[in-house]
Amino acid sequence: MTKQILGAFVGTLAAGAVIIGVTKLLGPIPLSISQTTTNKQSTFDVSGTGEVTTAPDQAEISLGYQTTSTTVADAQNKGNQVINTITKDVQSLGINSADIKTVSYSLYPSYDFSAGQHISGYNLNISLDVKVKDFDKVNQVIDVATKDGANQVGGISFTISDAKEKDIENQARKQAIDEAKNKAQSTAQLAGIRLGKIVNVTEDTAQAPRPVPLLAKDMAVNAAGTAAPTQVNPGSTT
Repeated sequence: MTKQILGAFVGTLAAGAVIIGVTKLLGPIPLSISQTTTNKQSTFDVSGTGEVTTAPDQAEISLGYQTTSTTVADAQNKGNQVINTITKDVQSLGINSADIKTVSYSLYPSYDFSAGQHISGYNLNISLDVKVKDFDKVNQVIDVATKDGANQVGGISFTISDAKEKDIENQARKQAIDEAKNKAQSTAQLAGIRLGKIVNVTEDTAQAPRPVPLLAKDMAVNAAGTAAPTQVNPGSTT
């Protein structure tokens, strides 16, 4: 995450003028001295940038089940059985129920046009999102889900939780402000001016890259086949 801070500082130039007036009078000459000080205030802008690189602290896995049946009830029964089994077994891995969410559920008819239009069956699609905070369990979640009947793995996205995002945002902000202050102090010293207070601060936050799914498109899983254990790597993000 990158933050840029632009600050406007007041610099004060102090000029002193001494005016000496001499008056000729009889007797001792009186000396009159007065001093006038003028202050000129102006602002100058400095910028600072803070950048923090961190590793994702959670993974979001998209799982799905698709089936076709001759009746609505049969399709629903199949879907409910598979999804309930996946949910139960994923929870047994230590995943909280709040982190398992149904994101889509669709049931629609299939039509046969070979001998006029008539319904030949019903298609059911159910999609789940599973949030995993322990990366050691990502592989297990995928393997358990596909074993239980999930035949779609839409993708894996490694993301940063809201709490961690706020923390690294504050770190980047502090870096940017410290850099801007150092620049202002150095500029004031070289220019021979006295640094005043900050009069304005502007913050610009660079957009964090959107998480890219590890699997770019739906991957059909053959439940009858066997596969090597899934391996994924979260990497890091800036």
